[in-house]
Amino acid sequence: MFPLVDLQTTPALLKLDLYCRGMRIDESCLIADDGGRRILRTRAGLGSGLEIILPGGLWTNVPVTEAFAKASPYALRRQQGAYRLMRDDEFVTTVELSPRPAWYDATTSHGKPMTRVGTLQGTYLAIYPAKVCDYWIETPDKVNCKFCSVGLNLGVDDDAVKSVDDVMEVVHAARAESHITYVDFNTGHYHGDTYLDILEPYITRIKNETGLLIGVQTPPHPDLSRYDRLREMGVNRVSFCFEIYDRERFREVCPGKHTHYGQDRYLDAIRYCASLADRGPAHEPWVTNGEIIAGLESPESSMRAIDWVTSVGAIPTVCVFRPLAGTDYAAMPPPAPEPLVPVFARLYEACMERGLPIGCAPNIHVSLVLLPEECAGLSARQYPWQQLKLAAIRSGLGWYLNRRFARADRRPLP
Repeated sequence: MFPLVDLQTTPALLKLDLYCRGMRIDESCLIADDGGRRILRTRAGLGSGLEIILPGGLWTNVPVTEAFAKASPYALRRQQGAYRLMRDDEFVTTVELSPRPAWYDATTSHGKPMTRVGTLQGTYLAIYPAKVCDYWIETPDKVNCKFCSVGLNLGVDDDAVKSVDDVMEVVHAARAESHITYVDFNTGHYHGDTYLDILEPYITRIKNETGLLIGVQTPPHPDLSRYDRLREMGVNRVSFCFEIYDRERFREVCPGKHTHYGQDRYLDAIRYCASLADRGPAHEPWVTNGEIIAGLESPESSMRAIDWVTSVGAIPTVCVFRPLAGTDYAAMPPPAPEPLVPVFARLYEACMERGLPIGCAPNIHVSLVLLPEECAGLSARQYPWQQLKLAAIRSGLGWYLNRRFARADRRPLP
């Protein structure tokens, strides 16, 4: 295990270790009474953990319900009102519960619980607006990705279909109380490539009424000009989850994606969308993400994926494999954290070497992944000039967006 002092001085290392080892919740904890968020199995199940805030302001979703977490050396204890993270009875650090907003206990005007429409993942609003991914209902055999649990979750803590009006009520509530700046949409695979058609009405309403930043995570559309259209509509982020860079592992882990799209279609979409950064509305920031899962292929392959994604001007998103209950990979062990440290160090280094705009948007803290900027402490390399450039971008963009959001907040609701 990592030395205790390293965990105490490097929050990114602690965040990674918790992803891989999980955490037990001591009976002394009063999560709901102390204003914490209840555990919700939404958005492919990665929200199955407890949302907490680590030192350094690192928001994280710690596995607590999966089998491997029950044997974790980490335990969360409540002492004199404070939440203390322990490792084998040794004190690691004090953490905060991610706050549960009042709108979490509210319903829409149609009587639907708001958390069945959208939930906070860290500080942004996440919405899975449509039916379950078609990979879960294909016959005679399902061809879903083997790590995914979305087909187990929709209809449990997350409604299968959300109306535009319900979504807008939740967006306005989350903006007013949680001060969100970003809304992220996620869909599965649908026959007929209808995923962007489904999302466009939500995008239009959110942009017109709030001006918030919007992200879209879907399979790659065969008509790449659809991304020019999203850019013109004001979408700010597109993300493509190709999951595995090793082609043989991709075929094994993601049989539906391999059959219907193929890895090259994902990579082509990432390359094309990254090229749109200098095209489209100048007042709308634009980033492209290529998403992989560390722990389902070799660390070396994950690092090759990071280098490829950054080489075309996109920013990698690197999840840590979590063996979710009920999935095909539920019995697999989580990855050991030590081999993943170079992966996340490379994530930071590659983004800095390419001058990519990481960590620039205001009030976006992600609990499900380690962000590139959070991984600076895992690297021995220093990038003083790049840091100065990022600080200038962050300051200017934050000033502009906060003014834009404030103007929208003052407008009367439709």
